[in-house]
Amino acid sequence: MTQSSQQAWRAMAARRSVTLVRVKRGAIELAFLAVLYVGYSASRLLASNDFAPARGRAVDVLSFEKLWRLDAESWINDLFVQNDWLGLFGSFWYATTHYIVTALILIWIYRRSASEYVTARRALVFATIIGLAFYLVMPTAPPRLVGGRYIDVLSLHSASGWWGADASAPKGLGGITNELAAFPSLHAGWALWVAIVLIRAGVPKLVQAVGLAYAVMMTIVIIGTGNHWVLDAIVGWAVVLLAFGGVIAWERRSPVVAHEDQPVPL
Repeated sequence: MTQSSQQAWRAMAARRSVTLVRVKRGAIELAFLAVLYVGYSASRLLASNDFAPARGRAVDVLSFEKLWRLDAESWINDLFVQNDWLGLFGSFWYATTHYIVTALILIWIYRRSASEYVTARRALVFATIIGLAFYLVMPTAPPRLVGGRYIDVLSLHSASGWWGADASAPKGLGGITNELAAFPSLHAGWALWVAIVLIRAGVPKLVQAVGLAYAVMMTIVIIGTGNHWVLDAIVGWAVVLLAFGGVIAWERRSPVVAHEDQPVPL
């Protein structure tokens, strides 16, 4: 075998080795996130479905908002009810973007920067665990279940989408979702997480603005469709900010450098 042939073979073997490591690394990440999703869904099902105390907490949330003049749910919900196009848009947005956009940003930052991905993933996991703890300890009803002036917009447009009349889950699966998981809003929290990831990644200012606009639009939609209170969104943002702050502070004390050819640290 000539020297050039040996070099070519070694280069091919090195590329195969790197590819194998990357595939293994990606498989581990997918498995980890799958476990997180299963835990997310299962934990929501373990929460109490006793409606009376959940409604009582919702009333307490509304009372707090009125005290601080944050109670914008009624007129925002009216906008989505009175304008069919806005209600339909909000329904598709609520039932789709929460998972798809978050997953796309995870994949994008994974491919862009291993170190930024680790921080982003840790913050997302931390924030989700905090949210699940709230769902288990203090289930809270959303506006659409409290009644009165608040209308379930997704229910109004259920014939036009894949979601059922009883939840944003696919038709027929509403019974396996926790409809008393309003406080805090992980819809709002995860949307802010997207914006923070884009900002930390140093993308162009226009793209960062799009990320912030996405977070704002998500907040308007979750309130307009009757799925969350204003305070749910505020606390959802706070949870994500706390998660990012905690993760960044911990990483500064215990820095771990992630390399492209090595498994991503947990």
